[in-house]
Amino acid sequence: MLKSASGTLVNVLKRSLVPATRVTAVIPARRSHGGPVESDEEFDRRYEAFFNRKDIDGWEIRKGMNDLCGMDLVPDPTIIKAALHACRRVNDYALAVRFLEACKNKCGPKVGEIYPYIIQEIKPTLTELGIDTPEELGYDKPELALENVYEM
Repeated sequence: MLKSASGTLVNVLKRSLVPATRVTAVIPARRSHGGPVESDEEFDRRYEAFFNRKDIDGWEIRKGMNDLCGMDLVPDPTIIKAALHACRRVNDYALAVRFLEACKNKCGPKVGEIYPYIIQEIKPTLTELGIDTPEELGYDKPELALENVYEM
């Protein structure tokens, strides 16, 4: 009796602790998940419409901006303008400046080419809304930077 109970217990423990070997086939990588492909213009219109909603609140603005920052792209100036207008509607100046900083960071190594174009395109909106760029506020330079002790 004890021998059969211990044998059953060993089999149960063995199945639960030792993973079962599974044979899987290698499936070639797919280019798409099979769903509809969204064009760049449709993408821009979707986010522009999202930020242009009149009932949008601060949390939804942050969610949209976070989604944009998580993608492998630099937002189009039309999306940035709509986001800045949304920030002004909810009276969140700091969020607008932070979004501009995030857009600059998204430019990566081509920041010298892309960021001036973005600023050129959104400058009328920035002037209209009274929003300063991070560079105008001095955020591009460290505030409490110390002199290098090896260069003294």
